[in-house]
Amino acid sequence: MSAQSQVEAWLSRLAAERHASAHTVDGYRRDLAKLLRWMEGQGVESFDALEPNRMRGFVAAQHRGGLSPKSLQRLLSSCRSLFRHLTREGQLAHDPLAGVRGPKVHRKLPEVLDVDEATQLVEAPADGALSVRDRAMLELFYSSGLRLSELTGLRWIDLDLQSGEVRVLGKGNKTRIVPVGRHAVSALRALGEAGGVVPEQPVFKGRGGEPISARAVQLRMKQLALMQGMPKRVHPHLLRHTFASHMLESSGDLRAVQELLGHADIATTQIYTHLDFQHLARVYDAAHPRAKRK
Repeated sequence: MSAQSQVEAWLSRLAAERHASAHTVDGYRRDLAKLLRWMEGQGVESFDALEPNRMRGFVAAQHRGGLSPKSLQRLLSSCRSLFRHLTREGQLAHDPLAGVRGPKVHRKLPEVLDVDEATQLVEAPADGALSVRDRAMLELFYSSGLRLSELTGLRWIDLDLQSGEVRVLGKGNKTRIVPVGRHAVSALRALGEAGGVVPEQPVFKGRGGEPISARAVQLRMKQLALMQGMPKRVHPHLLRHTFASHMLESSGDLRAVQELLGHADIATTQIYTHLDFQHLARVYDAAHPRAKRK
Protein backbone atom coordinates (compact mmCIF):
# COMPACT_ATOMS: atom_id res chain seq x y z
CA MET A 1 0.00 0.00 0.00
CA SER A 2 1.35 3.45 -0.90
CA ALA A 3 2.00 6.11 1.72
CA GLN A 4 -0.90 8.19 0.33
CA SER A 5 -3.25 5.19 0.59
CA GLN A 6 -2.14 4.51 4.15
CA VAL A 7 -2.91 8.11 5.09
CA GLU A 8 -6.36 8.04 3.49
CA ALA A 9 -7.21 4.71 5.13
CA TRP A 10 -6.23 6.07 8.54
CA LEU A 11 -8.23 9.29 8.07
CA SER A 12 -11.30 7.26 7.09
CA ARG A 13 -10.85 5.14 10.19
CA LEU A 14 -10.58 8.25 12.36
CA ALA A 15 -13.94 9.50 11.12
CA ALA A 16 -15.70 6.12 11.24
CA GLU A 17 -14.36 4.51 14.42
CA ARG A 18 -13.12 7.36 16.59
CA HIS A 19 -15.90 9.76 15.52
CA ALA A 20 -13.41 12.53 14.79
CA SER A 21 -15.07 15.68 13.49
CA ALA A 22 -14.68 16.78 9.88
CA HIS A 23 -12.62 19.74 11.16
CA THR A 24 -10.22 17.40 12.98
CA VAL A 25 -9.86 15.07 10.00
CA ASP A 26 -9.18 18.02 7.67
CA GLY A 27 -6.49 19.26 10.06
CA TYR A 28 -4.75 15.88 10.02
CA ARG A 29 -5.05 15.74 6.23
CA ARG A 30 -3.40 19.15 5.79
CA ASP A 31 -0.56 18.24 8.13
CA LEU A 32 0.11 14.87 6.55
CA ALA A 33 -0.03 16.40 3.07
CA LYS A 34 3.07 18.39 4.08
CA LEU A 35 4.86 15.17 4.98
CA LEU A 36 3.84 13.47 1.74
CA ARG A 37 5.00 16.42 -0.39
CA TRP A 38 8.34 16.51 1.42
CA MET A 39 8.77 12.73 0.96
CA GLU A 40 8.08 13.10 -2.75
CA GLY A 41 10.71 15.84 -3.02
CA GLN A 42 13.20 13.61 -1.20
CA GLY A 43 12.45 10.62 -3.39
CA VAL A 44 11.10 8.66 -0.40
CA GLU A 45 8.22 6.41 -1.42
CA SER A 46 7.25 4.68 1.84
CA PHE A 47 7.09 5.41 5.55
CA ASP A 48 9.39 2.42 6.15
CA ALA A 49 12.21 4.40 4.54
CA LEU A 50 11.87 7.18 7.11
CA GLU A 51 14.07 7.29 10.21
CA PRO A 52 14.71 9.92 12.94
CA ASN A 53 17.49 11.81 11.14
CA ARG A 54 15.37 12.15 8.01
CA MET A 55 12.44 13.38 10.12
CA ARG A 56 14.69 15.96 11.77
CA GLY A 57 15.44 17.18 8.28
CA PHE A 58 11.71 17.34 7.61
CA VAL A 59 11.16 19.45 10.74
CA ALA A 60 14.06 21.75 9.81
CA ALA A 61 12.70 22.19 6.29
CA GLN A 62 9.25 23.13 7.57
CA HIS A 63 10.77 25.56 10.06
CA ARG A 64 12.82 27.22 7.30
CA GLY A 65 9.62 27.46 5.29
CA GLY A 66 8.13 29.70 7.96
CA LEU A 67 6.08 27.26 10.04
CA SER A 68 5.73 28.51 13.61
CA PRO A 69 6.80 26.39 16.61
CA LYS A 70 3.16 25.82 17.55
CA SER A 71 2.28 24.66 14.02
CA LEU A 72 5.35 22.43 13.95
CA GLN A 73 4.28 20.75 17.20
CA ARG A 74 0.83 20.13 15.76
CA LEU A 75 2.38 18.75 12.57
CA LEU A 76 4.57 16.35 14.56
CA SER A 77 1.57 15.29 16.64
CA SER A 78 -0.33 14.40 13.46
CA CYS A 79 2.62 12.40 12.15
CA ARG A 80 3.05 10.58 15.48
CA SER A 81 -0.61 9.61 15.55
CA LEU A 82 -0.34 8.13 12.05
CA PHE A 83 2.92 6.29 12.82
CA ARG A 84 1.49 4.82 16.04
CA HIS A 85 -1.48 3.49 14.10
CA LEU A 86 0.68 1.98 11.36
CA THR A 87 2.95 0.37 13.97
CA ARG A 88 -0.01 -1.18 15.80
CA GLU A 89 -1.35 -2.52 12.52
CA GLY A 90 2.00 -4.07 11.62
CA GLN A 91 2.40 -1.79 8.60
CA LEU A 92 5.45 -0.02 10.05
CA ALA A 93 8.35 -1.74 11.78
CA HIS A 94 9.73 1.27 13.66
CA ASP A 95 8.80 4.78 14.78
CA PRO A 96 10.43 7.35 12.44
CA LEU A 97 9.90 10.05 15.06
CA ALA A 98 11.63 8.25 17.96
CA GLY A 99 13.64 10.88 19.82
CA VAL A 100 12.58 13.69 17.47
CA ARG A 101 11.32 16.84 19.17
CA GLY A 102 9.97 20.03 17.77
CA PRO A 103 10.89 23.54 18.92
CA LYS A 104 9.67 24.62 22.34
CA VAL A 105 6.38 26.48 22.26
CA HIS A 106 5.92 29.40 24.62
CA ARG A 107 2.27 28.95 25.39
CA LYS A 108 0.24 32.13 25.22
CA LEU A 109 -2.29 32.50 27.99
CA PRO A 110 -5.85 32.99 26.77
CA GLU A 111 -7.42 36.39 27.33
CA VAL A 112 -10.44 36.50 29.64
CA LEU A 113 -13.05 39.01 30.74
CA ASP A 114 -13.18 40.11 34.33
CA VAL A 115 -16.46 39.71 36.23
CA ASP A 116 -17.67 43.23 35.46
CA GLU A 117 -16.87 42.89 31.75
CA ALA A 118 -18.63 39.53 31.55
CA THR A 119 -21.70 40.97 33.27
CA GLN A 120 -21.66 43.99 30.96
CA LEU A 121 -21.63 41.71 27.93
CA VAL A 122 -24.31 39.19 28.93
CA GLU A 123 -26.65 41.84 30.33
CA ALA A 124 -26.23 44.21 27.39
CA PRO A 125 -29.58 45.78 26.46
CA ALA A 126 -30.51 44.81 22.93
CA ASP A 127 -33.45 45.66 20.75
CA GLY A 128 -35.15 43.67 18.06
CA ALA A 129 -36.46 40.16 17.58
CA LEU A 130 -33.06 38.58 18.21
CA SER A 131 -32.47 40.14 21.62
CA VAL A 132 -34.05 37.27 23.59
CA ARG A 133 -32.04 34.68 21.65
CA ASP A 134 -28.79 36.66 22.01
CA ARG A 135 -29.23 37.03 25.77
CA ALA A 136 -29.85 33.30 26.16
CA MET A 137 -26.76 32.44 24.08
CA LEU A 138 -24.46 34.74 26.05
CA GLU A 139 -25.82 33.65 29.42
CA LEU A 140 -25.39 29.96 28.54
CA PHE A 141 -21.85 30.43 27.21
CA TYR A 142 -20.78 32.19 30.40
CA SER A 143 -22.86 30.01 32.73
CA SER A 144 -21.73 26.62 31.48
CA GLY A 145 -18.52 27.10 29.48
CA LEU A 146 -19.82 25.40 26.35
CA ARG A 147 -17.82 25.07 23.17
CA LEU A 148 -19.28 26.83 20.14
CA SER A 149 -20.14 23.52 18.44
CA GLU A 150 -21.87 22.32 21.62
CA LEU A 151 -24.08 25.40 21.74
CA THR A 152 -25.03 25.38 18.06
CA GLY A 153 -25.92 21.67 18.26
CA LEU A 154 -28.11 22.05 21.34
CA ARG A 155 -31.75 20.89 21.22
CA TRP A 156 -34.51 21.61 23.73
CA ILE A 157 -34.54 17.95 24.76
CA ASP A 158 -30.96 18.43 25.99
CA LEU A 159 -32.04 21.03 28.56
CA ASP A 160 -33.52 20.36 31.98
CA LEU A 161 -34.37 23.84 33.16
CA GLN A 162 -36.19 22.54 36.22
CA SER A 163 -32.97 20.98 37.51
CA GLY A 164 -30.71 23.59 35.91
CA GLU A 165 -28.74 21.16 33.75
CA VAL A 166 -27.74 20.76 30.11
CA ARG A 167 -26.52 17.64 28.35
CA VAL A 168 -23.94 18.41 25.68
CA LEU A 169 -22.19 16.31 23.07
CA GLY A 170 -18.52 17.24 23.14
CA LYS A 171 -15.36 16.20 21.33
CA GLY A 172 -15.08 12.53 20.41
CA ASN A 173 -18.88 12.18 20.75
CA LYS A 174 -18.51 12.27 24.55
CA THR A 175 -21.59 13.37 26.47
CA ARG A 176 -21.41 15.32 29.73
CA ILE A 177 -23.90 17.01 32.03
CA VAL A 178 -23.17 20.62 32.92
CA PRO A 179 -24.97 22.90 35.43
CA VAL A 180 -26.85 25.92 34.11
CA GLY A 181 -26.92 29.04 36.29
CA ARG A 182 -30.15 30.75 37.32
CA HIS A 183 -29.66 33.75 35.02
CA ALA A 184 -29.13 31.44 32.06
CA VAL A 185 -32.18 29.38 33.06
CA SER A 186 -34.30 32.54 33.11
CA ALA A 187 -32.97 33.63 29.71
CA LEU A 188 -33.61 30.19 28.20
CA ARG A 189 -37.15 30.12 29.59
CA ALA A 190 -37.79 33.52 28.02
CA LEU A 191 -36.49 32.18 24.71
CA GLY A 192 -38.78 29.17 24.95
CA GLU A 193 -41.79 31.36 25.70
CA ALA A 194 -40.98 33.62 22.75
CA GLY A 195 -40.48 30.90 20.14
CA GLY A 196 -42.05 27.77 21.54
CA VAL A 197 -40.38 24.62 22.81
CA VAL A 198 -40.26 21.55 20.55
CA PRO A 199 -38.01 18.88 22.14
CA GLU A 200 -36.18 17.81 18.98
CA GLN A 201 -35.75 21.30 17.54
CA PRO A 202 -32.62 23.44 17.99
CA VAL A 203 -32.58 25.84 20.91
CA PHE A 204 -30.82 28.53 18.88
CA LYS A 205 -32.20 28.89 15.40
CA GLY A 206 -30.84 30.60 12.34
CA ARG A 207 -32.57 31.20 9.06
CA GLY A 208 -35.30 28.77 8.09
CA GLY A 209 -35.46 27.27 11.56
CA GLU A 210 -32.17 25.42 11.12
CA PRO A 211 -29.57 25.40 13.91
CA ILE A 212 -27.71 28.68 14.03
CA SER A 213 -24.34 28.51 12.28
CA ALA A 214 -21.07 28.92 14.14
CA ARG A 215 -20.21 31.89 11.94
CA ALA A 216 -23.50 33.63 12.76
CA VAL A 217 -22.81 33.27 16.50
CA GLN A 218 -19.29 34.67 16.10
CA LEU A 219 -20.48 37.67 14.12
CA ARG A 220 -23.35 38.39 16.50
CA MET A 221 -21.08 38.33 19.54
CA LYS A 222 -18.65 40.68 17.83
CA GLN A 223 -21.51 43.08 17.03
CA LEU A 224 -22.84 43.02 20.59
CA ALA A 225 -19.38 43.71 22.04
CA LEU A 226 -18.90 46.65 19.66
CA MET A 227 -22.30 48.03 20.68
CA GLN A 228 -21.08 47.95 24.29
CA GLY A 229 -17.83 49.68 23.38
CA MET A 230 -15.77 46.78 24.69
CA PRO A 231 -12.09 47.06 23.68
CA LYS A 232 -11.36 43.32 23.77
CA ARG A 233 -11.96 41.01 20.83
CA VAL A 234 -15.03 39.09 21.98
CA HIS A 235 -15.69 35.62 20.59
CA PRO A 236 -17.39 32.42 21.86
CA HIS A 237 -14.20 30.81 23.16
CA LEU A 238 -13.42 33.96 25.16
CA LEU A 239 -16.51 33.29 27.27
CA ARG A 240 -15.45 29.65 27.71
CA HIS A 241 -12.02 30.82 28.91
CA THR A 242 -13.73 33.35 31.18
CA PHE A 243 -16.03 30.70 32.65
CA ALA A 244 -13.07 28.41 33.40
CA SER A 245 -10.95 31.15 34.91
CA HIS A 246 -13.73 32.47 37.16
CA MET A 247 -14.66 28.95 38.28
CA LEU A 248 -11.08 28.09 39.19
CA GLU A 249 -10.53 31.45 40.85
CA SER A 250 -13.56 30.90 43.09
CA SER A 251 -13.27 27.17 43.79
CA GLY A 252 -9.61 26.22 43.33
CA ASP A 253 -10.86 22.79 42.18
CA LEU A 254 -8.95 21.99 38.99
CA ARG A 255 -10.52 18.53 38.57
CA ALA A 256 -14.03 19.94 38.74
CA VAL A 257 -13.21 22.57 36.12
CA GLN A 258 -11.73 19.82 33.92
CA GLU A 259 -15.00 17.88 34.12
CA LEU A 260 -17.12 20.95 33.42
CA LEU A 261 -15.07 21.85 30.34
CA GLY A 262 -14.99 18.28 29.05
CA HIS A 263 -11.18 18.17 28.82
CA ALA A 264 -9.83 14.64 28.37
CA ASP A 265 -6.44 15.64 29.80
CA ILE A 266 -6.07 17.77 32.91
CA ALA A 267 -2.92 19.29 31.38
CA THR A 268 -5.26 21.19 29.03
CA THR A 269 -7.09 22.65 32.02
CA GLN A 270 -3.94 23.55 33.92
CA ILE A 271 -3.39 26.66 31.81
CA TYR A 272 -6.11 28.28 33.91
CA THR A 273 -3.96 27.90 37.02
CA HIS A 274 -1.58 30.37 35.37
CA LEU A 275 -4.45 32.76 34.80
CA ASP A 276 -5.36 32.44 38.47
CA PHE A 277 -1.76 33.17 39.47
CA GLN A 278 -1.77 36.29 37.33
CA HIS A 279 -4.82 37.49 39.24
CA LEU A 280 -3.08 36.82 42.57
CA ALA A 281 0.06 38.59 41.35
CA ARG A 282 -1.95 41.70 40.43
CA VAL A 283 -3.58 41.73 43.87
CA TYR A 284 -0.17 41.29 45.51
CA ASP A 285 1.40 44.10 43.49
CA ALA A 286 -1.46 46.41 44.34
CA ALA A 287 -1.68 45.62 48.05
CA HIS A 288 1.62 44.44 49.52
CA PRO A 289 3.81 47.18 51.04
CA ARG A 290 6.96 45.55 49.71
CA ALA A 291 5.62 44.75 46.26
CA LYS A 292 7.37 46.14 43.23
CA ARG A 293 5.48 49.14 41.89
CA LYS A 294 5.38 49.78 38.18
